[in-house]
Amino acid sequence: MRLDAHQHFWRYDPAEYAWIEPGSPLAADYLPTDLSAELKRCDLDGCIAVQARQTLEETRWLLELAEQDAFIRGVVGWVDLRSPQLERQLEEFTQNVKLVGVRHVVQDEIDDNFMLGHQFQDGIRALSQFDLTYDILVYPRQLPAAIRLAENFPDQPFVLDHIAKPFIKDAVLEPWASEIRDLASHSHVMCKLSGMITEAKHRHWKPADFVPYLDVILHAFTPERLMFGSDWPVALLSGSYEETYRLVADYIKPLGDDVERKIFGENACRFYGV
Repeated sequence: MRLDAHQHFWRYDPAEYAWIEPGSPLAADYLPTDLSAELKRCDLDGCIAVQARQTLEETRWLLELAEQDAFIRGVVGWVDLRSPQLERQLEEFTQNVKLVGVRHVVQDEIDDNFMLGHQFQDGIRALSQFDLTYDILVYPRQLPAAIRLAENFPDQPFVLDHIAKPFIKDAVLEPWASEIRDLASHSHVMCKLSGMITEAKHRHWKPADFVPYLDVILHAFTPERLMFGSDWPVALLSGSYEETYRLVADYIKPLGDDVERKIFGENACRFYGV
């Protein structure tokens, strides 16, 4: 199965999506019917839908979409990992087998050590009994906390979103590269080749801009722990779906068909259990 391991759906509401600027191409509805043609164009069989709002309502809605459209193979939803009601939330959502993981928008947290708080870590600890993965969404400044999180939970499956959003437009590699290698030294952490073009010069990037970053990621995680994600529709700020797909496909093409199968589906299927 060939998968896009990271994309979003929403019905646009300026109050609910305050991070989307009015007049932005993102200020519109993006639904399964919009994505299906893009998947077919790139010969992809399905996707993993990832939360974009931190509400239980959105998690329920994404699971409803996944029930209606079979190509949505799994949902990474949001639950309140610091809530006393967490177990009840997880019991509700895991009644649906398409809930495969959870995510918190840690990049928006002021405290760089947010993930190391006792309540948050209690929430991470609870995921194991429900067989759920966790998507790590951070900026480079939060990578040290991500490394400690991985150290603290050696049996929890983690995946790093968007290669931790390095400063591609400024061609800055360090300390991001060193910290990526530290995080990748933990074999239970995977990484998504996603969200890169929005960290480059919007609509003025070229594939060569990404090679130093992709080289670091490939050598750190190896093809066994990488998966493609489009980050659609957010990626539309900087390029088309096909351009996002082609960026990764062209980079890994010299590595052979076996690597392509792993990065464009096999690894995501194994990680998310779909």
